[in-house]
Amino acid sequence: MVTTIRGTTLKPVSSQRLAQFFSGRPEYEGFFYIGYPIIGTPEGAYAIDALWIAPRKGVVIFNLLEGRDTQGYGEAQDDSANKLESKLRTHRGLMNGRSLAVPIYVVTFAPIADGPDHDDAHPLCNVATLKEWIDSLEDSNDPRYEETLAVIQSISTIRKGRKKREPKDQRSRGAKLKSLEDSIANLDNFQGQAVIETVEGVQRIRGLAGSGKTIVLALKAAYLHAQHPDWKIVVTFHTRSLKAQFKSLINTFYIEHTNEEPDWSNLQILHAWGAPGTSERNGLYYNFCKSHGLEFFDFRSAQNRFGMGREFEGACEQALSELRQAKPMYDMILVDEAQDLSPAFLRMCYEYVTAPKRLVYAYDELQNLSGRSLPPPEDIFGVDEHNRPRVHLLDGEPGEPQQDVILEKCYRNSRPILATAHALGFGIYRSPGPNGRTGLIQMFDHRQLWTEVGYRIVDGRLEEGANVALARTDATSPRFLETHSPVEDLLVFQSFESETAQAEWLAEQIERNLKVDELFPDDIIVINPDPLTTRKAVGLTRKLLFEKRINSHLAGVDTSPDVFFDRGNDSIAFTGVYRAKGNEAGMVYIMNAQDCFASFGSLARVRNRLFTAITRSKAWVRVVGVGANMEQLANEYERVKNSDFVLRFRYPTAEERKHLNVVNRDMTAEEKRRVEEGSSQLEALLEDLQHGRIFLADLPSDQVKRLRTLLEEEGI
Repeated sequence: MVTTIRGTTLKPVSSQRLAQFFSGRPEYEGFFYIGYPIIGTPEGAYAIDALWIAPRKGVVIFNLLEGRDTQGYGEAQDDSANKLESKLRTHRGLMNGRSLAVPIYVVTFAPIADGPDHDDAHPLCNVATLKEWIDSLEDSNDPRYEETLAVIQSISTIRKGRKKREPKDQRSRGAKLKSLEDSIANLDNFQGQAVIETVEGVQRIRGLAGSGKTIVLALKAAYLHAQHPDWKIVVTFHTRSLKAQFKSLINTFYIEHTNEEPDWSNLQILHAWGAPGTSERNGLYYNFCKSHGLEFFDFRSAQNRFGMGREFEGACEQALSELRQAKPMYDMILVDEAQDLSPAFLRMCYEYVTAPKRLVYAYDELQNLSGRSLPPPEDIFGVDEHNRPRVHLLDGEPGEPQQDVILEKCYRNSRPILATAHALGFGIYRSPGPNGRTGLIQMFDHRQLWTEVGYRIVDGRLEEGANVALARTDATSPRFLETHSPVEDLLVFQSFESETAQAEWLAEQIERNLKVDELFPDDIIVINPDPLTTRKAVGLTRKLLFEKRINSHLAGVDTSPDVFFDRGNDSIAFTGVYRAKGNEAGMVYIMNAQDCFASFGSLARVRNRLFTAITRSKAWVRVVGVGANMEQLANEYERVKNSDFVLRFRYPTAEERKHLNVVNRDMTAEEKRRVEEGSSQLEALLEDLQHGRIFLADLPSDQVKRLRTLLEEEGI
């Protein structure tokens, strides 16, 4: 069966007829691209109308004609074939001596042309004659089909490391990391499809951390910029340090396609918020307020107006409430990290993009482990004047671009690392508290999310109130991500008696990583889960590294907020957990992890921080901390490990999930104060009752009755 991947095209009728031709012929195999690839030439970008890559036939170029005029079609065929062949010839692995291993054919497909005589070198077909011509092609069966597919996708250099690795010891961590990077250098076919397929409207992309969402968005922006250089396109995101990553990805992909630099005036990379000042401080929300004459809120003023935790959401809601008439500015907006933004920001983007409202938003359902995932698009974007949803994602017909894309394969985290992050984040193997009936901390309201992102049911039922066992599959968590090292090396949990001992161990391990393990400085991240204490908390470890002549920096403090890793790759990145989001490294150290075991009034929040920190790792994770809480966290990990990284738990009912959300909610400072005061007063009352200073009969009967009812409702 042929998989159709539909990009943008200026020849809609002939491309649709060709897509219908392949959809009705299951005997054919391979990938059929519309509006792809784009080839860099001395004259600029050259777009191929359509391309079929088939295991048995090789590469078939389709030049499309919308009308009846066939004049010059032979020269156009020669031009297409020569340009694609010149691109493929630059890859030595695709050559047999001086000839391409996989043959290239070219045909002009003209559905309504009169069909003049043509020579064998320049075939011209319509729907009635195309099958006969295809069947006349010699079978190829060259084993380099997959390699040819990867080259044509032009993804070959995207995911490789920033520096060329030449490890001396083939058993070192540097050698293992090189092997991993080489293995994941190509996006899988489904990711390539997500890059190219373009929806005339809203498109949603979901996937786990490490599934390639950021790369897909970057490459989609570059592809559309090459196809439509006059479009005003903007890429926006939450984590400021992603800006440099986006620029690098887009630049690499665009140059590989076109041999030119992007026009950064038409393809902009903007932070979601932004502020007045230089162009580097520009942001989408700031631009929206400025172009519509609305009041702009910076972080501090937004916090004063809308409260802690609702700064950006409140600012966007305020801007929308004051909006009288939208002035669309962009032809396309691509939003990354939508789970960290808000529905109001997405609605703002929708208002800011011209018809047909090309808006792509990507997010990780599991990155924000609290049950607060984004609402469905029908709720986010509202209704029109006829009370119909402005956005409704439909299941794509065969050959049509997908509006709702799920990237289920994880290319960053191995199965043990990802399952551990989820187990600890949700409290799957956490022991219940003194009054608790379950160790679970939080759970999704939509249980099907587990299977959508690549878990499978190995035992039980994924239903409310039922026991279930969930595991990653080889298809969604490739085995090569974990087989390079034993489990005992992939994950290490270790407790120390003091912060000094922790710092000394960290410094020694990092020194060994650089001098023995053949890792680069940007292969290493040290994360402190609490962003408010990071500057002070990392001080001793950085001092010890300095004494060992090892440079380090605090990301976003010692460097530009838009840069995470040191540009010269001569410094170890220390960071709080929020700035680490969107970044990755081979070796991840999580220090002071004892702060993530338990926390009054913010247990879900600190577990989410631990989840985020663990999932930054491409290979190895070291979770370290101090004291009894760290020992208990390590014991919890041992239960995950002993279960072979299968998640076994009883899926809570709706009422039980509601209870979890209440018990483990993030309390405000005022809520914490009231709980502490109430607890103190209750303790004093119990003391008086126990010692006979007060009797139950002294208390108002209605209050005693209310207390008894509340305790019974809670099962206490």
